[in-house]
Amino acid sequence: MRSEDLIYEWSSAGPSAPITGTTVELMDETLRDGLQSSSVIDPPIEDKIKLMHLMESLGVDCVNVGLPGAGLAATKAADTLVREIVRADLNIEPVCAGRTLIQDVEPIVKISQDHGRPVMAYLFLGSSPIRMFVENWDLKKLIAVSRSAIEYARGEGLEVCFVTEDTTRSDPETLRPLFLEALDAGASRLCLCDTTGSACPSAVTNLIRFTHEVVAEFGGEVGLDWHGHRDRGLSLINALTAMAEGVPRIHGTALGIGERCGNTPMDHLLVNLKLLGVRNGDLTRLLEYVNLAHESIQAPLPLNYPMLGRDAFSTATGVHAAAVIKALASGDEWLVDRVYSGVPASWMGRAQRIEVGPMSGASNVRYWLKQEGFRVEQYVVDAVLKAAKQSDRLLTWDEIVSIVEQLPSMEPK
Repeated sequence: MRSEDLIYEWSSAGPSAPITGTTVELMDETLRDGLQSSSVIDPPIEDKIKLMHLMESLGVDCVNVGLPGAGLAATKAADTLVREIVRADLNIEPVCAGRTLIQDVEPIVKISQDHGRPVMAYLFLGSSPIRMFVENWDLKKLIAVSRSAIEYARGEGLEVCFVTEDTTRSDPETLRPLFLEALDAGASRLCLCDTTGSACPSAVTNLIRFTHEVVAEFGGEVGLDWHGHRDRGLSLINALTAMAEGVPRIHGTALGIGERCGNTPMDHLLVNLKLLGVRNGDLTRLLEYVNLAHESIQAPLPLNYPMLGRDAFSTATGVHAAAVIKALASGDEWLVDRVYSGVPASWMGRAQRIEVGPMSGASNVRYWLKQEGFRVEQYVVDAVLKAAKQSDRLLTWDEIVSIVEQLPSMEPK
């Protein structure tokens, strides 16, 4: 039977526009925005380099190497990462963040010129009414500082993406002139930011359609970026909505780290875009990428973290495990990976795991014993299952082995 006959795909069954068929670039913000989290550490440069190589292996298109204007340490790290890109002849494109101030642009210019490698400047400023009120800014001032910084960057040979912070809470009367002035000054991209993670999908749709109208009004070739945070837990669906609305570059971070609640998880983007058929890269090093971020940046990796947490492909419930075990008996790996999972574990170099606990059935125990090399006999199954039913959690490997070894006439094969 064909795979399409076994799984019905509602995402392509109705009037909603599917994302499939679009071209989407990914920009990794782990080493810039991700490090703004209050709970992580700034890792050694050696680990930053390893993370960047893993991004390359996963097919990530761009990497934000930092905000050199933040000080000497940030400048040195960004310089080292760009040097490594040149040395290793990596395909990943480096970008640097900066405020719309000439003093922030200058170190980006130097890094690019020193290494003979284009480095796009992502120049940002706050644009929402609430931010303008707090800072005592007016539109005239925003336009002036933006134009000055962008024209300086362009004059020094840098490509520029104009980033409006808090775009999702900014009004059209402010955004339109800011966008048009930035594009007129030489910016080739606009980055729309859900800085406070306040947007829902309908807000994303409305903002992007408005931006397309402004770009059409400008009349030139303009790239668009989406940069989302997850304060409301909507970052992934907002990113997918942005893609469906024609935004070709999406930002994310390893494990979704970042200020407050964090950013769109890059690992979730990679898996979901493969599931949607938008990107078809090799994800076997995705777990390595996430584990390195977890260890070197001390980013949390919950046990039930989707796709990559310890329990992501684990089941101990009897009826669920029984279905997986029947699929395993068929010898069809495709079937095993999907009968009780929306994500193929094999993509990440993982496998479905059958555990034994209070919700388990005899099939769980039989499978476990067989996998661990013990003879499968009914009285052994009964003893392990009895212990599992009396437990308030999953039995550990040591606990099951102890039960088995205390029973008569049971030795490993």
